[in-house]
Amino acid sequence: MKKQNHFALDEKLSEISRRDFMKFCGIMAVSMGLPIGVAPQIAEAITNPKRRPPVIWLHGQECTGCTESLLRASHPSLEHLIFDLISLDYHETLNAGAGHQAEAALHNSIKENAGKFILVVEGSTPLKEGGKYCMIGGRPFVDIVKETAAKAAAVIAIGSCASWGGVQSSPPNPTGATGLPEVLKGTTVVTIPGCPPNPYNFLSTVLYFLTFGKLPALDDKARPKFAYGRLIHENCERRPHFDAGRFAEKFGDEGHRQGYCLYKLGCKGPITNANCPSILFCDVGAGAWPVGTGHPCFGCTEQAVGFKIPLHTQAEVSQITPDAAHAPIETEQGKGLSAGAAGVLGGIAGVAIGAGAVIAKQLGQSEEGE
Repeated sequence: MKKQNHFALDEKLSEISRRDFMKFCGIMAVSMGLPIGVAPQIAEAITNPKRRPPVIWLHGQECTGCTESLLRASHPSLEHLIFDLISLDYHETLNAGAGHQAEAALHNSIKENAGKFILVVEGSTPLKEGGKYCMIGGRPFVDIVKETAAKAAAVIAIGSCASWGGVQSSPPNPTGATGLPEVLKGTTVVTIPGCPPNPYNFLSTVLYFLTFGKLPALDDKARPKFAYGRLIHENCERRPHFDAGRFAEKFGDEGHRQGYCLYKLGCKGPITNANCPSILFCDVGAGAWPVGTGHPCFGCTEQAVGFKIPLHTQAEVSQITPDAAHAPIETEQGKGLSAGAAGVLGGIAGVAIGAGAVIAKQLGQSEEGE
């Protein structure tokens, strides 16, 4: 089997030039916030069949959307991922077998690869009434998760449901749907939130682990910083319209057709950390993402935003572009401030002017009675 996989990998790599392959490794390095000089290490990890980590993928309460998004990735493609880069030992959606055969494959993989495999969990874990709202093979899902995680080398929660409960955890949450970090308290759980998440955030995390034998830098919510370190608002293609005070007032109006900012329609980009506008989705043509297609960001990567705040509620903006006017750098002797102090004061004034202009004039305050 290993020889067959190695042959498949050689055949796959032969379809592209070494130059293009190294370029791909360089792009992957940069996308993870690493120096381009680590590209050879990534290339070695990808092409070495002995470094393929076993992966066990469990499904809880979910719609399989995270797996569906992975099916649409093309660099690497799904078959290249599961046959050449990793060894996907168990995945309920992609398993060839079923029933007792599938359960045997799961138990054998855990036994043979204890301390070596990556556990990926898709979907939330119900805890009410002993976890009876999600049973697999006659056992509560929560028991399977805890038993498997105890023997894993790394644990990844893919999607908003696995990361923090998702839509099924919204009030009244009758099943007690819970995110994996709460279920596995005391265990480091890498969260890749999104509904669905961009598949390349997951692939890059696995590739990082494959290359360096450790997890990437994580934020305070255990999300990879390379993917969730910046607000969507910072890199949004509609940000210039926001700064200029050009907003779509309702779906289908002139501003909406012109591609104006969707803030007034409830876009949660100003309070959502993700790289959606930078890497896009679907690998179709130039790619796409919700705001690019005319729909406000839902905030699905944030526990306190997606499925918690009504869609058309306006977000609180924390980053207002300062006024374009420069701070004075010269004053009369004995009467003015130093150049540094003037710059600081000018910057504060610029923020205040910019905030006042955008918020008071452009975000709905100009109409009488509002």
